[in-house]
Amino acid sequence: MGCLDTADICRVCRSEGTPEKPLYHPCVCTGSIKFIHQECLVQWLKHSRKEYCELCKHRFAFTPIYSPDMPSRLPIQDIFAGLVTSIGTAIRYWFHYTLVAFAWLGVVPLTACRIYKCLFTGSVSSLLTLPLDMLSTENLLADCLQGCFVVTCTLCAFISLVWLREQIVHGGAPIWLEHAAPPFNAAGHHQNEVPAGGNGAENVAADQPANPPAENAVVGENPEAQDDQAEEEEEENEEEDDAGVEDVADANNGAQDDMNWNALEWDRAAEELTWERWGIVVGVFIVLMLTFLLNFPPLLAFCPYHIGHFSLVGLGFEEHVQASHFEGLITTIVGYILLAITLIICHGLATLVKFHRSRRLLGVCYIVVKVSLLVVVEIGVFPLICGWWLDICSLEMFDATLKDRELSFQSAPGTTMFLHWLVGMVYVFYFASFILLLREVLRPGVLWFLRNLNDPDFNPVQEMIHLPIYRHLRRFILSVIVFGSIVLLMLWLPIRIIKSLLPNFLPYNVMLYSDAPVSELSLELLLLQVVLPALLEQGHTRQWLKGLVRAWTVTAGYLLDLHSYLLGDQEENENSANQQVNNNQHARNNNAIPVVGEGLHAAHQAILQQGGPVGFQPYRRPLNFPLRIFLLIVFMCITLLIASLICLTLPVFAGRWLMSFWTGTAKIHELYTAACGLYVCWLTIRAVTVLVAWMPQGRRVIFQKVKEWSLMIMKTLIVAVLLAGVVPLLLGLLFELVIVAPLRVPLDQTPLFYPWQDWALGVLHAKIIAAITLMGPQWWLKTVIEQVYANGIRNIDLHYIVRKLAAPVISVLLLSLCVPYVIASGVVPLLGVTAEMQNLVHRRIYPFLLMVVVLMAILSFQVRQFKRLYEHIKNDKYLVGQRLVNYERKSGKQGSSPPPPQSSQE
Repeated sequence: MGCLDTADICRVCRSEGTPEKPLYHPCVCTGSIKFIHQECLVQWLKHSRKEYCELCKHRFAFTPIYSPDMPSRLPIQDIFAGLVTSIGTAIRYWFHYTLVAFAWLGVVPLTACRIYKCLFTGSVSSLLTLPLDMLSTENLLADCLQGCFVVTCTLCAFISLVWLREQIVHGGAPIWLEHAAPPFNAAGHHQNEVPAGGNGAENVAADQPANPPAENAVVGENPEAQDDQAEEEEEENEEEDDAGVEDVADANNGAQDDMNWNALEWDRAAEELTWERWGIVVGVFIVLMLTFLLNFPPLLAFCPYHIGHFSLVGLGFEEHVQASHFEGLITTIVGYILLAITLIICHGLATLVKFHRSRRLLGVCYIVVKVSLLVVVEIGVFPLICGWWLDICSLEMFDATLKDRELSFQSAPGTTMFLHWLVGMVYVFYFASFILLLREVLRPGVLWFLRNLNDPDFNPVQEMIHLPIYRHLRRFILSVIVFGSIVLLMLWLPIRIIKSLLPNFLPYNVMLYSDAPVSELSLELLLLQVVLPALLEQGHTRQWLKGLVRAWTVTAGYLLDLHSYLLGDQEENENSANQQVNNNQHARNNNAIPVVGEGLHAAHQAILQQGGPVGFQPYRRPLNFPLRIFLLIVFMCITLLIASLICLTLPVFAGRWLMSFWTGTAKIHELYTAACGLYVCWLTIRAVTVLVAWMPQGRRVIFQKVKEWSLMIMKTLIVAVLLAGVVPLLLGLLFELVIVAPLRVPLDQTPLFYPWQDWALGVLHAKIIAAITLMGPQWWLKTVIEQVYANGIRNIDLHYIVRKLAAPVISVLLLSLCVPYVIASGVVPLLGVTAEMQNLVHRRIYPFLLMVVVLMAILSFQVRQFKRLYEHIKNDKYLVGQRLVNYERKSGKQGSSPPPPQSSQE
């Protein structure tokens, strides 16, 4: 037993070493996992696809074993043959990738563009000349770019259709579309008998209440949720089919195919799909893509466009649509609306005559068109309305009129609409973020009328599929009213008050040019690199806003006796926890899905028909509750108005006052003044909060903290002067001398240098260089930058930064600036050349030295590539195997064990 305990065994196969299969210790691991066979390690590396030990992270090393007849130097013939082979392989790959790029960036987009032009021309001659148009060489670049856009939109639409199908399959179709189809059981038989008094899971989900109200558990139930539930049940009962059992042979075949599908075969096929075989796949896929482009676009755009076009012409709205500058888009949307109406009418007729297959097909097509239109409304139309309403309500703030907006729209309709849509999207996003913050503060159930985006059961696509269209229209109108009222309250009304109280404060200066003595580039750099990161990347702003909301809620709750309604009662929450658990258990018992339903659809309907808000907590209802809620809303409106007045005036006041010390009386863009004022306000609030947090710790601790922070600020300022001042200035000046001045200034003119612009460009270049360095391979500069980032500002090491980062970088930049200048101004005049030659050398020495450095780098790269090629040729011809290298802990070097038998691992 003692011999067995002390014997060395392999960590993988747990067997001892033999003369044929010796044991190695290739990594830092010790104990029972120290040794391993080379064959076992090679097999493990093939499966794990790693080159290092997963425990100690030490990289395994192999030493090559060459044939005994290998010469000391490769013959010229072998090198030449290997070079020719490598060139041939490179040409083959280049030809292959060129064909793929030509097909995807040339043939497919050009075909798509020509097909679309042919379809929307509206003439028979265009169809007859389509083959010749395919071969035309006119407007190739423009047609290719337009075709790329067409192909992208087509593929996105197709992928969206497939994804929508998956949503319908997994989430269940609406009840009015589903039949009472018997499920498919494991034996392959159909259960045609259903329980009495029901149509399967659909009727169970529709008739049985999903969440019956608990007795005296909740005060102030959600009346609108109950109304919506009743309306939804009523519509589903109206739309529910009253006849028949559909033929289920296709469903059985599909289920059988799904059961026979083997995922492993597809995984194996994906693993065997190499780049060499990709050429055949690309060829077949291009043929399929061309066929797809020939058939899918007519269904996607051609038919809806012409349906809308003929309808608008018949109704006499053609001139109004043409005046909108978006004739194609509006016409297509109108066509989709008419197509949806036609589909729902045909679906009703098919239901009457009991054409079950046609009924289901028409219903699915209607769902697709309905979801598409709702997505356009939610993502496109609603933000656009918000953006235009924001612009209209803020016209007086910028001294603009509706006529100015009309002229800008006439001059650039696409850009104007996009900018307004973007502003509306930002407004909607921040409004939703504020609602999420309110949910963190308020009692669950207060915001029952707003959808909870953090709810895991919330699925907007499923709502689009299942809810009727009038519910979406009602929600859209209410959203427009709410968002528009908030804009009036927080933008239009404060602007009117500011113009009345401070007549000289408005309008904001938003001109695109500046007469300030400083560069606009410097101000933009200050905004992008200093102000915005401090305001956006810090979590303190959100915490401050959350604290203000909580303080306002507590104040309003105690003033109006609504503390229990707004924040809840802590002592009651613990008592209601058990009751909530019982209610949830009771709801789960009532939501049980029968086996006959086979149930995704029934389960989803049960979720949709639950009454009452999720996570509702009870509260104490005071006297005159409606009046108190009305006063709460009035108090909220007054608070929002005051907050908007402060946000519109205080940052701009502070920014204008601070900028006046820098720019004097010159007017600059209010974006910079507002950003500067916001930054100052942020710094002030941050300092106040820090001091308030330090106050309970005592005077001695405060002095110690102030001392530590003062030292840290001094170190940070020194580092900022070096890394954010000197280095960018030198880098920008070097870029100006090497690139900008030789390209922009002729030899007979003197270049002028602007330190502010050079510094601004240097900051941008420094950030780009730092980002590329961090993404590149490991070397000394990347190591130092990563260490500085890891230390942070609070643990800043001034000595390390100066010695390892600032001094080397500044030295290299100074040498790059000074050495060429010394050569041009000190050495060249000693050679006795003419003044023209001296000027030429002085102006062109920087780009010349850059070219020399680039050529040396290319030469060094080619030498390394040739060495790699040399090793590759030698390994291909003379390598017979590899031997695992042991890890030597004592000497710190790697050495090989006594020569074992040669293996053929290569």
